[in-house]
Amino acid sequence: MSTAKKEFKKITTHSIQEMKSLGEKISMLTAYDYTMAKILDAAGIDVLLVGDSASNVMHGHETTLPITLDQMIYHAASVVRAVDRALIVVDLPFGTYQGNSKEALNSAIRIMKESGAHAVKLEGGKEIKESIERILTAGIPVMGHLGLTPQSIYKFGTYNVRAKEEVEAAQLIENAHVLQKSGCFALVLEKIPAKLAGQVAKELSIPVIGIGAGNLVDGQVLVTHDMMGMTHEFNPRFLRRYLSLYDEMLGATERYIKDIKTKDFPNDKEQY
Repeated sequence: MSTAKKEFKKITTHSIQEMKSLGEKISMLTAYDYTMAKILDAAGIDVLLVGDSASNVMHGHETTLPITLDQMIYHAASVVRAVDRALIVVDLPFGTYQGNSKEALNSAIRIMKESGAHAVKLEGGKEIKESIERILTAGIPVMGHLGLTPQSIYKFGTYNVRAKEEVEAAQLIENAHVLQKSGCFALVLEKIPAKLAGQVAKELSIPVIGIGAGNLVDGQVLVTHDMMGMTHEFNPRFLRRYLSLYDEMLGATERYIKDIKTKDFPNDKEQY
């Protein structure tokens, strides 16, 4: 006999902890603007991540490093105005928390005060423990992020799968426990072996959300523009495209241009 799924009218950090306890998978997507966030929230998404991937998707940069705190706050505030149900988590951008816990706290406070978001996300393990703990002193929830950490791309030199070797896998497990003990309410694991991700999810009491980390974790996150097929150059194994909006939007724009050139638009019914 199937058990009725619990309805969550408003998603909070407590809600996703409860989802893990109930065995209900957590859905998470990125959002950077009001219109997209409005659609995703209406669809019933659990968590919206205002990701520093906006640096690539919205600003056209090669990496996530160039996006600024002011830009992240701008995107986050747009998302907050659209959302009624989802939990909104905002990435602290590169350079706003590494190596300086006071700056980390100030950055997190600015995001919470100026955007109205619900939590922040930081990349890294024990090296950012002090920053996490200081942010938590202000009552700001923190989500962790291990595995492939895009802000460290120049250190890794590649976007390949992380923690395939035993030493790095053991280090990742250790860091996951450090983040939980430090007070993180959830953890993102990016591009690591599925078996390892499943082990981490089983060992931790907090929710573990994967991207390219298999189906043994507590939830999944994708970049919305990738999932919707608005981007078309990026084709990792873990990505499932639910639409092909690049082709649809390209075709619609071409038809629009053609109708203008041939004087078909606007027609008699489309003018005053």
